[in-house]
Order: sequence, then structure tokens, then C-alpha cells
Amino acid sequence: MSIRTALVTGASGGIGVAIVERLRANGLKVIRLDVSGPCDLKLDISRDTLPADVFGSVDICVANAAIVDTMAAAHKMSLAQWSRDIDVNLTGSFRVIQACLVGMRARRWGRVIAISSVAGHLGAPGQIAYAASKSGLQGLMRTVAIENTSHGITANCVLPGLVATPKALAMPDDIRERAIAAIPAGRFAEPAEIAHLTAFLASEEASYITAQEIEIDGGMSLTSFSLRPPRPVSPT
Repeated sequence: MSIRTALVTGASGGIGVAIVERLRANGLKVIRLDVSGPCDLKLDISRDTLPADVFGSVDICVANAAIVDTMAAAHKMSLAQWSRDIDVNLTGSFRVIQACLVGMRARRWGRVIAISSVAGHLGAPGQIAYAASKSGLQGLMRTVAIENTSHGITANCVLPGLVATPKALAMPDDIRERAIAAIPAGRFAEPAEIAHLTAFLASEEASYITAQEIEIDGGMSLTSFSLRPPRPVSPT
């Protein structure tokens, strides 16, 4: 059997690096895509032309690229802030997946994995665009699964909670401590744990798993948590 080719977007970020390493360890050829940092393809998935010769060869598409740091409440978010998240997290992922599906359908084999978030299920106070984009990914992936299962293609979402990426670890100490206290497991996920689940969904053994939204959050979805500081208590 020939070596499968995987494409990972957002490949230079914390989760992306871990996924690339794990897929390579499993013997796959991996194409790293990002807007900056170490990568094989440097482009903006929301607007740049996606080279058909590259995307047509992809057997495993991991849509991981995302903007995570847009902070604004629903009543204050500007259209530019909203569009920034939606254009990359949702539209960009759609464009990449669409470009990869052509070759997958022709070969009648494929794995599509979108790195969504528990925020797509729970919401995320102060991050309405992020939560909406991640929820949209889940509907997108269920539709991809419905349309392509008969072509040997599976499509699944991985929903991490808080992960120990450089950005998460750089949060102010008080917010990070509140976050850890709200997670029943008592810690952030390691990027390698997200990569392990992603690699399984990309494998031959996962051929009967499709249209699933798999939370990997240490029980975070059982609680409520916001990155926003708690509101001050008004004196009575």
C-alpha cells in the first residue's frame, strides 16, 4: 500500500505541531500549511489560491487553523472582528476541505478531521465569533460525512477544551488558575493528547467512525467557565 498523504493547517501552532509529529511517527507523509512559521505551504486559507496539484493528492485533511484571541461581547463585537474569526475558522476550513475532497472522492478513500472546540457546544462568553465558527464547523463536518461516506470518506470533529499551548500558558496567572480549577481533571490537555485522538481518526482502523463530535476536555463540558474576569460584586 502506498504511503498516505496528510495535510495539516495551522501546522506551526501548539496543537498543529503535535499533530504533524504524531502523523509522521505513524509513517504518513505530512504537508504543513500555515500563514507563518515552519511550514511547507505558506498561505492564507481564507483568501489565497489553493494549489489543486497539492490538495488533490491529500488523503487525510486536518483542518486545525484557527484564530482564538478575538475577545468581545456580542453587543460590542465589530463586524471586522466577527469576520476575522469566521473567515479563517469556518470559511477557511471549508475551502481546504472542499479542495481535498475532489481527490479523496476520485480515490474513494479519505479522512477529514476538523479541530473544533467545546466552545461550539457550550458557547464562550466574550468570544461569540469563535464559538459560532466552531459550532459551524460541526454542522459542516456532519454534512461532509453525509455526502461522502459512500465514497469511503469519514468526517469527524475533535473538540478540545483548554490545551497547554504557548498561548494558553501565556494567559494571566489568575485566569489560568481559574481555568484549571474549573476542569475536573485539574489540568489543561497536552497537545499530544489531541494529536493522539486525531491520528486515530485518520487511521485505517477508524473507517466506521464518521459524523462524530468527540470532546477531549478533562470534563470541562460538565462545568461553566469563561475567560473573562469575574464581574465585581456590587455593594449592598
